[in-house]
Amino acid sequence: MNVYVVGTLSSVIGKDALYLLDLPGYGYSRASKTDRTAFAHLVRHVLHRPRLAGIVWLLDARHEPSASDREMQDLLAAAGTGVLAAVTKGDKLPRGRQSEREAALRQALTLDLDQVVLTSARTGLGIPDLRDAITTLAAGG
Repeated sequence: MNVYVVGTLSSVIGKDALYLLDLPGYGYSRASKTDRTAFAHLVRHVLHRPRLAGIVWLLDARHEPSASDREMQDLLAAAGTGVLAAVTKGDKLPRGRQSEREAALRQALTLDLDQVVLTSARTGLGIPDLRDAITTLAAGG
């Protein structure tokens, strides 16, 4: 796990600092079963942190939700934590399919419109929207 101090957002959301916890990927293909079990325990622990503002869940736009994604969906729903799905690699889809794919993932994972942002680190697609959505999530809204 990596921990980053993103900065102070008191003027924006009335909180002193915003931390980003980068947790290991639960679906990392090279991880052993023992490591994946440890990842799951770490996620469960983090979900019960009293100051947790929400989860930014990274999903690859090119793939259907996996069994691990479905398990994570159930875990997040049970925790009642705010969730924002950052759908990555949007640039790998034809422009005409981007909105369609975002909607399909939103429906498959039963997420609201404001909980899904299609992004691309390479082209910058959706990055301003993601920034705004993270700020809203951190503010508790």
